[in-house]
Amino acid sequence: PVLFRDDEDTFKILIATDIHLGYLEKDPVRGNDTFVTFNEILDHAQKNDVDFVLLGGDLFHENKPSRKTVHSCLESLRKYCMGDRPVQFEILSDQAVNFYYSKFPWVNYQDENLNISIPIFTIHGNHDDPTGADALCALDILSCAGLLNHFGRSNSVEKIDISPILLRKGRTKIALYGLGAIPDERLYRMFVNKQVTMLRPKEDEDSWFNLFVIHQNRSKHGATNYIPEQFLDDFINLVVWGHEHECKIAPSQNERQRFYVSQPGSSVVTSLSPGEAVKKHIGLLHVKGKKMKMQKIALETVRTFHMEDIVLADHSDLFNPDNPKVTQAIQAFCMEKVELMLDNAERERLGNPRQPEKPLIRLRVDYTGGFEPFSVHRFSQKYMDRVANPKDIIHFFRHREVKEKNDSDLNFGKLVSRPASEGMTLRVEDLVKQYFQTAEKKVQLSLLTERGMGEAVQEFVDKEEKDAIEELVKFQLEKTQRFLKERRTDAEEGKIDEEVRKFRESRKENTEEEDEEVREAMTRARAHRSEDAVLVAASSDEELMDTGMKGPGDSDDGLPATLSRGRGRARGRARGARGQNSTARGSSQRGRGSTSQESATSSRTYKPVSVPAKNMSIMD
Repeated sequence: PVLFRDDEDTFKILIATDIHLGYLEKDPVRGNDTFVTFNEILDHAQKNDVDFVLLGGDLFHENKPSRKTVHSCLESLRKYCMGDRPVQFEILSDQAVNFYYSKFPWVNYQDENLNISIPIFTIHGNHDDPTGADALCALDILSCAGLLNHFGRSNSVEKIDISPILLRKGRTKIALYGLGAIPDERLYRMFVNKQVTMLRPKEDEDSWFNLFVIHQNRSKHGATNYIPEQFLDDFINLVVWGHEHECKIAPSQNERQRFYVSQPGSSVVTSLSPGEAVKKHIGLLHVKGKKMKMQKIALETVRTFHMEDIVLADHSDLFNPDNPKVTQAIQAFCMEKVELMLDNAERERLGNPRQPEKPLIRLRVDYTGGFEPFSVHRFSQKYMDRVANPKDIIHFFRHREVKEKNDSDLNFGKLVSRPASEGMTLRVEDLVKQYFQTAEKKVQLSLLTERGMGEAVQEFVDKEEKDAIEELVKFQLEKTQRFLKERRTDAEEGKIDEEVRKFRESRKENTEEEDEEVREAMTRARAHRSEDAVLVAASSDEELMDTGMKGPGDSDDGLPATLSRGRGRARGRARGARGQNSTARGSSQRGRGSTSQESATSSRTYKPVSVPAKNMSIMD
């Protein structure tokens, strides 16, 4: 980074990531924090007369943001990014390639029907990534409306070619590369297998300033659950790294690759961890030729966050575990600490009237050594009117002693060896995998795979794909049945179990095939959700008339099975729940070959997907 004067050859780019619009939007105190700060960010862009805004993913906190969140976002974009101010740079690359997945494959400020004064370029993050049968995300809605430019999408799971958006202003040329969030382990494997290629301009490739935006784990969360910096090409000049919330916006140089990395961090506190306590900034990047400088801009509307740790065992002069009144003494000590943090927060706010009044306070108390925690609920009552997060001011934890146990014993102490608030993100699929790695033999999976189940549970939880687990189970069950039939296995339980075990092990070793399985099952789930939505919408009037005329003893056996399970809250279990042959509550009827006589079974008894119960053979 060097100093130089801005002129007609200088790009000015506002850089921010992880805005998380809609985070805690229903909280009476913190509900508007993300919207206020987003307005501040766009206001800085307008006042600094930037050429464009570059966002590094997670503009939205929820994959399916609420109506209020989308409305507030549209309001801000229309207020700050539309107007008569001319845009001073041009696009040299083939925009049909850069925005190939869009119905309007060109940058928004070149659309003759729109009046854009500040273009926004953004990749998607892991919170607002494309999902569903049509693989759409909230950013695609904004892009279709012409309010921002969503780039960096990759549909292929076998090979990724990152084609840059080529920008020119005067004599300065920028090659803007982007890669939206991809599951870290998959992307790690693709880098290792040389399946990721960054395409370079054919003409004067050394004259371009190469800027790369990425949204992945930067810090190591597991063997392959992050992206090492050395995986990235060394011709890059600057990497803008999204997803990590700690603000490290000052560019730091990678010693091996020689490029610089800027980690802007989030603009809102979404977890009460040390990394989030670092003051929040956005960046104003100046690029002239191949030179750059990053100007830090402190965000003034971010709610202040103060954090402190106490280890009770370090205060042996104050606390004795054998003293019957030690808990009251600990509580008084914690109150003193909280009061000190509140005083510091008040002093900080005096110089900044735009900062929200109530601060975030976190006191982590390590009570290892025979101490007992006091009532957090009673403690929080004292700070209801002074703190933005009264219910979780205090976090008690203790370091567990890891005892040597048999391999068959499940040790949750090994799974959670430090408090979750220390920045460790517990992912659903990791917990599933860890559970089965340490579980007793009798509760191990014998047919399904841990990886597949982990992915399915994550889809169910994070993306609200309600059929994800069911489809994964069906898919792996069908595949195993086909395998057994092809092998013509003897109809003996022991031999079948052995063949199933061998088949499962072979699938676990072939990770690429298993990834393909999971993707196929998830595609099925999305397709079925779309089918159900269409069928329910088409039959809603007819269904309401039917339910109004039926008596309490009538059953719905005559109806198609697909309609027996409404997708909305009001009809969730209204139909198909009274007849003699209806399924147990947890099972699903879809009318694609399954019969309504199929009953809910125990977790160890499997029934075929498409064979009636009466005609089942031992092979099935």
